[in-house]
Amino acid sequence: MNTLSYGLLALLARNRSSGYDLMLRIQPFWQAKHSQIYPLLSRMEEQQLLTAEWVKQTDKPDKKIYAITPLGEQKLQEWMQLPAGEPVSRDELVLKAFCLWITDRDTAIALFRKRSIFYQEQIHYFEQAIHKMSDESHHFGSPDFGLYILRHKALGTARSNMEWTTWVIDMLKNAAIPEVPSEPQHH
Repeated sequence: MNTLSYGLLALLARNRSSGYDLMLRIQPFWQAKHSQIYPLLSRMEEQQLLTAEWVKQTDKPDKKIYAITPLGEQKLQEWMQLPAGEPVSRDELVLKAFCLWITDRDTAIALFRKRSIFYQEQIHYFEQAIHKMSDESHHFGSPDFGLYILRHKALGTARSNMEWTTWVIDMLKNAAIPEVPSEPQHH
């Protein structure tokens, strides 16, 4: 079992779902593609961690709906007792920031401005999402407590990242442009 498997079980512990819906619902927590999810669902079905039933649809192809089993719930409980692994972060901007010396200042500023807009949108989204949550979600034991604290984490991260991009943009705007060395004179 890998982390994605446990994430899928956790989503199914909340409610039954199709593989496609699971793929959409896992994205905020863990990036995964169809090619990863469907084989895992099949394996977990073979291991009796979940069940599946086909639902007939008139306008669309039939779909498979998955549900967690008591054995799946037990595995999920066991996983919750284990310590979490170290965080993993992959952000292309981090790699590009490392390489800023090979581009011009306007390109660098544009890169960070675009990301700054992204963070502004995230801040707005998470502020609104938190505001819409019920008071019950603020309390441990509520099914939405995890979502409440994760939205606060995402908001804090977006604010911190926004502060960083603003700082970088200010540094870039105020930076002296290095002089290009002149060609040596040969006599």
